Amino acid sequence: MDPLIVDGVAITHPDREVFGEGGPTKGDVAAYYEAVASHMLPELHGRPLSVVRCPRGTTGACFFQKHHADALGKHVKAVKLKEKDGGTAEYLYVEDVEGVLELIQMNTLEFHPWGARVDDPDRPDRLIFDIDPAAGVEWKAVVACARAIRERLAAAGLESFVRTSGGKGLHVVAPFDRGPSWEVLKSFCEGVARDMVDAAPTRYIAEASKAKREGLIFIDWLRNTRGATSVTGWSLRARAGAPVAMPVRWEEIARLKTGAAFDLSKALKRARSLTADPWDGIETLKQSLPSKR
Repeated sequence: MDPLIVDGVAITHPDREVFGEGGPTKGDVAAYYEAVASHMLPELHGRPLSVVRCPRGTTGACFFQKHHADALGKHVKAVKLKEKDGGTAEYLYVEDVEGVLELIQMNTLEFHPWGARVDDPDRPDRLIFDIDPAAGVEWKAVVACARAIRERLAAAGLESFVRTSGGKGLHVVAPFDRGPSWEVLKSFCEGVARDMVDAAPTRYIAEASKAKREGLIFIDWLRNTRGATSVTGWSLRARAGAPVAMPVRWEEIARLKTGAAFDLSKALKRARSLTADPWDGIETLKQSLPSKR
């Protein structure tokens, strides 16, 4: 089959089913990302990026990639960053839909940006709490957790935004003016999570311990460190059913039933019908991370 040309990018094997038999094809994935690029790129562009690549689709082995390679395409950019061992390496990032589509051509399904930008990677400008419920935890408890995080952030002077994770939970995201270090951000987010656990130890846990998590919601604050990433809004997830991490309005979350409420087709329908961005204002909002909780 001839390549599919999407925004000038050649997508080979567009008929390959990448989400299992009868599921969306590589061509469908490329068309999806072209259609939602205007919604996704504001949160994605200009940030160091990890991607999930699945050369044989979601039924085969998938892997994260964060380092740049020329083979990824001419619109996939490189930025040299310091690594933990003191050395440097070239990380990848994108600025436009062509860069996104070149990564799709290389079998990328998921996009996970940093909470900082390539022009100042040591000064973050976003925080995130990943609400990860154990099996059996009701959705209303996930919603209550997200609202509780929102209230604590508001008390600290931070307006926040929410999205479905494309999995079991929700993400609460707050932008802030660049200036604090990663250590300051990490300390602030850990403090919020541990305060919530102290207030409701029968509902929440702030440790990444599956053995201790039964019946609880893990408030994952660990993504607020240098080099950590979190899935961006409108990204597909490399899971059965082609779920999408979807930015939503706060009033929407109670009407959902799961963090995987949107799949590729529902996300496309939402993109066509949206009259206002549910995260409108996040790029221009001026607010500061408190130096102390």
